[in-house]
Amino acid sequence: MSQSQSENRRIVLASRPHGKPVDDNFRLEKSPLPVAKEGQLLLRTIWLSLDPYMRGRMSDAPSYAAPVQIGEVMTGGAVSRVVESHNPDFKTGDLVVGSTGWQDYAVVNASEVKKLEGAALKQPSLALGVLGMPGFTAFMGLLDIGEPKPGETLVVAAATGPVGSLVGQIGKIKGCRVVGIAGGEEKCRYAVEHFGFDECLDHRAPDLDQRLKAACPDGIDVYFENVGGAVFDAVLPLLNTKARIPVCGLVSQYNATGLKEGHDRLSLFASTILRKRLRVQGFIIFDDYGHRYAEFAHQMGEWFNAGKVKFREDVVEGLENAPQAFFGLLEGKNFGKLVVRVGQD
Repeated sequence: MSQSQSENRRIVLASRPHGKPVDDNFRLEKSPLPVAKEGQLLLRTIWLSLDPYMRGRMSDAPSYAAPVQIGEVMTGGAVSRVVESHNPDFKTGDLVVGSTGWQDYAVVNASEVKKLEGAALKQPSLALGVLGMPGFTAFMGLLDIGEPKPGETLVVAAATGPVGSLVGQIGKIKGCRVVGIAGGEEKCRYAVEHFGFDECLDHRAPDLDQRLKAACPDGIDVYFENVGGAVFDAVLPLLNTKARIPVCGLVSQYNATGLKEGHDRLSLFASTILRKRLRVQGFIIFDDYGHRYAEFAHQMGEWFNAGKVKFREDVVEGLENAPQAFFGLLEGKNFGKLVVRVGQD
């Protein structure tokens, strides 16, 4: 991918989507290379992370974070190489991770990025996956909210995704029976054979509720929610008394333009929360647990280096292909952590 060192390619939000995002919601622009000032760093993007939360940032509905404004660079985490440093804590050539967006180059304050360490230096894209935000999300969501105990049944939605696959593996480390739910036979087979799940069910096949009931004869003690929709409908009747539900995401609803038609399940959910004394807790990983990042990094680094957790990536080549890859992500077409190789390193 050749380009002039004097220009920066950026993918900006051109318009807000109504329902599923489309090509016209994005625009690829070229602009002069940004200039770093005192205390700042000029970064060249190597790896860009694509994640479901980005769909929410495209909308201007109330949320936990400000939306991307029209004409602004799409938000996103990335691993970058320091091209120019005006801060004594960083030198040219350092690898860093931070939220620098869908672009070739970025200027940031030094406090906005972290240097890569340990295993991530050998495979930098891991800082966007198992050793980064998805790993941190799986670790804290399951252990702090889910509180898995030996012998319990843990059900994980989006079981082969970057968060779900790690939730299941951590659950096995903690002695749980782990049942995954994923889209397609290939993903389900992979969850069992490579990630060590006890079972994995294809949510696209019929009678998910009956198959899940058969896979969880002792009910469900922990349900890690990434999806919502029909998957949660199948889970709800099987939840045990004092079950815990960390709510990480609801990807089935991200493109919705209104409430789903049909029977209102809210009253049933509310009564189940009361009768079974469920713990249902949403969380925003860095807002709620940022102060515990070092704890995660130490433990996950140990598990990863010892081969106790495995991780799969889905690599897309070229910044210009990020929008199409993102559309596929929202439809479950990726298989593993979706990353874009923006620049060769």
